[in-house]
Amino acid sequence: FIAIMEYAKALVPSFSWLALPAAQPRPFKMTTYDRCQRIGLMASSLEDLLSKTKDSLFLTCPLLTVVLEEDGTLVESEDFFCSLPNNTQFMVLEKGQEWAPVQVGDFKLTFDLYKLHPKDFIGCLNIKARLYGMYTVSYDIECMGAKHFMVEFAELLGSFIAFMCCPVSCADIPVLGVFG
Repeated sequence: FIAIMEYAKALVPSFSWLALPAAQPRPFKMTTYDRCQRIGLMASSLEDLLSKTKDSLFLTCPLLTVVLEEDGTLVESEDFFCSLPNNTQFMVLEKGQEWAPVQVGDFKLTFDLYKLHPKDFIGCLNIKARLYGMYTVSYDIECMGAKHFMVEFAELLGSFIAFMCCPVSCADIPVLGVFG
């Protein structure tokens, strides 16, 4: 028996080339359940993804669930995670949260009228548009007179038309006040 053990020990170093290399980190995208926060992460495993998500989004819940953002498919095994392509979009859910699809046609437009000074004739106008709960355009008009108001309104209208006519990726258009 001792001879067999010695023989086995002698063979072990020769099989060291069979060890698999550590998985390289890959890029992924993560969002919260309400899609208000989005981050890009590099992760080499599902556990690594959960850890980095927790740290980046300041999540305190010990029980987190990862699903595919597009259809809510549960990602719970390392094999399934490894089969997903780079830049896969995930959603992290805390206890009690459930995946919901993006509401098509979800559009909210708000107008806030306020004065900087009591003697202002027209005051200021803040217009905020939120599209699909993800993209926000905000424009603040400080009205000092009728002519100034018309110029600001024309600029706002042009920016708004550009925002509404472009595809969902409006990040490349130099629209004033784009936050998300």
